[in-house]
Amino acid sequence: MKIKDLFKYNNLSSDKAFVIAEIGHNHKGSVKIAKKLFDEAKKAGADYVKFQTFKADKLVTKKTKKTVYQIKNTNDSESHKDMLARLELSHDMHKKIIAHCKKQKIKFLSSAFDIESVDLLSKLGQKIFKIPSGEITNAPYLKHLGGVAKSIILSTGMSNIKEIKDAIKILESKGLDRKDITVLHCTSEYPAPLNEINLNAMNEIKNKLKVSVGYSDHTAGIEISLAAAALGAEIIEKHFTFNQKLPGPDHKASLEPKEFKLMIKLIRNIELSLGKAIKKASKSEIKNMSIVRKSIVAKKKIKKGELFTKNNLTTKRPGTGISPMKWNFIIGKKAPRVFDEDELIVL
Repeated sequence: MKIKDLFKYNNLSSDKAFVIAEIGHNHKGSVKIAKKLFDEAKKAGADYVKFQTFKADKLVTKKTKKTVYQIKNTNDSESHKDMLARLELSHDMHKKIIAHCKKQKIKFLSSAFDIESVDLLSKLGQKIFKIPSGEITNAPYLKHLGGVAKSIILSTGMSNIKEIKDAIKILESKGLDRKDITVLHCTSEYPAPLNEINLNAMNEIKNKLKVSVGYSDHTAGIEISLAAAALGAEIIEKHFTFNQKLPGPDHKASLEPKEFKLMIKLIRNIELSLGKAIKKASKSEIKNMSIVRKSIVAKKKIKKGELFTKNNLTTKRPGTGISPMKWNFIIGKKAPRVFDEDELIVL
């Protein structure tokens, strides 16, 4: 099932970009905080709220170092594995969160970071699966997920076209059609520097791989998400938090509720303004056309039978007479009657 159709099946409009509020690690391992974040994301207008599902001992080795941005934004004395273990959500916690989402009528989505987590989410009824950027080169994971998911959202941070192509090939080998896959361009840094966003790569992915595309935004602020919407992104994903100043790996690259709401409002305005790829006068323009356009008029008084020339004709508003586009046709014709200065020419 094409991702657009699956979203439509879930009562979401298929002619707009789907906005995903990425909760990431901002719940701090607390169901209570997660519920509050979901409620605020719904108020802001998000279509989906998204988690990250993983087993810390399945995801990293004991000696795996934290990334630079994780060290900067978290307790430096805590190991990568310990940080993830603290943020890990149990099966029961997932059930409570999903139940809350259903009650609040907002859609739940989670990225699975390991095969065990894929199976957990599948048992909980998830049909759309988001592949994190770090798993794009994980062949065993891709093969397993390809046999479970109905639709895939593939994040592509740190990757190149060949790696994306190879990942899609694996997913297709397990029965997924290319139309079931939406590829998100993204830059895996938190927050991502503007000079490394390379947003034009989104449409390179679309054109070269013939897939639907979107954008996973890790920049500070909202302007890059807006630009992505203008370029045709079908999905916009943005991290969501209560407070960007809170400690944790994701808060600094997240939006607070007011800014998230503004982003969605502006995305919808952009979509409304894009219209169709047909250039024609709009409804509101038509009433102005006759006033703003010009007609061929008498530059000075013209006698009956006098030849029309560039010396006795000019163009002026309104546009209710003969169009200046017929200038060459009118020149050399005889005046059928007397015309006063500024009078519209008629034949």
